[in-house]
Amino acid sequence: MEIKKSLASLLAIAMLAGCSSGSAATSTAEASSDASEEAATAAATAAADDGSQTKAAPAETGSKDIDKLTFQFVPSKDADVIITGTAGLDKLVIDEMASKGYNIGSVDISVGTSYEATGEALAAGTIDVGWLPGGTYALYSDECDVVLTATRNGLSNDSTNPADWNGEANATKKDGPQVTYYRSLIYATPSEYGKQLAEKVNNGEALTWDDLNQANWGVMNVSSSAGYIYPSLWLMNNYDGKKITDLDHVQTLDSYGSAFQQAAAESLDIIVCYADGRNDYEAAWTLPTDQQDDTGKQGMGRSDSIWNELNVIGVGDKIYNDTVAVTMANPDIYNTEFITALQDSLIDIIGTEEGKNIFSVYSHTGYQKAVDSDYDIARAALKAVDEN
Repeated sequence: MEIKKSLASLLAIAMLAGCSSGSAATSTAEASSDASEEAATAAATAAADDGSQTKAAPAETGSKDIDKLTFQFVPSKDADVIITGTAGLDKLVIDEMASKGYNIGSVDISVGTSYEATGEALAAGTIDVGWLPGGTYALYSDECDVVLTATRNGLSNDSTNPADWNGEANATKKDGPQVTYYRSLIYATPSEYGKQLAEKVNNGEALTWDDLNQANWGVMNVSSSAGYIYPSLWLMNNYDGKKITDLDHVQTLDSYGSAFQQAAAESLDIIVCYADGRNDYEAAWTLPTDQQDDTGKQGMGRSDSIWNELNVIGVGDKIYNDTVAVTMANPDIYNTEFITALQDSLIDIIGTEEGKNIFSVYSHTGYQKAVDSDYDIARAALKAVDEN
């Protein structure tokens, strides 16, 4: 797929640049957000019209006896946190699928080494089911198919003004209505330069491109929605088309856990993450480094609240929620009977208290059935980052 090859080239460029991290973003954020979403919608419509996303339809049925069903999650959190959090999911899936006529011998649950690794595994058929962010799904959607979209509790804050997110008084709560989107936030760390950036934003001053270009940035791999694609779109929308690959000091990190650890160590000035990231790392932020929080995250040794020390300096556009996708390489998986059974099983599981606890590791509170065209906008976002 051409976008995949181009994004691989972008990653190589970003890694080379990382070995060495305008305009008024605050005042124009809401207008540019609306404009970019309209542009993305138009681009998505054009992509759909040219037929480029046509894929083979699933077969009607396959075997009802499956020796091993393989699940894989992307490493949006530390792998051991995800494995611990999803303990028990295998038995729930086996029991639910049995009630729908399927005999599953075992369910193997793993965490990919990167977002792209999970996408490649789905494409190759070495795993059956993957939990992918929208951007990663869009990148590999010729070779796997979305079956579910996650819903989550909206946050108490959805402002496009970054200063509204900062300080203990503005600590976000996961108590909003169920939503099918989330946002990417650009954070200034408590490093000396990070504090200078945060002070400007909290005083209502606009950051310039030079302000951002002097900073040491930590980002995720190129197919990460919150960790790369939408931060790059935020730069493009607010700084004359410039994007992450135009920054002078960028490191590509292996997980959000690494991003928060480096933020706490003050070795980076800016990190990017999904909007409720500070909620997930709040306890670990102030724990001693030789301790772990209840979810297994290592303490980071800070003395002040994460809400005071990690300040938002940019707010990205809305991102369509994570997917559950299936491989198209295995006919016993890519058929309408299995897909329907899997959809209904996961919806039923997350509807239970045990299921909610399991999927809370991803902040998922529900699932709804999805179709490939739901992610046309995500494909358009990938194309915009790739071509501009």
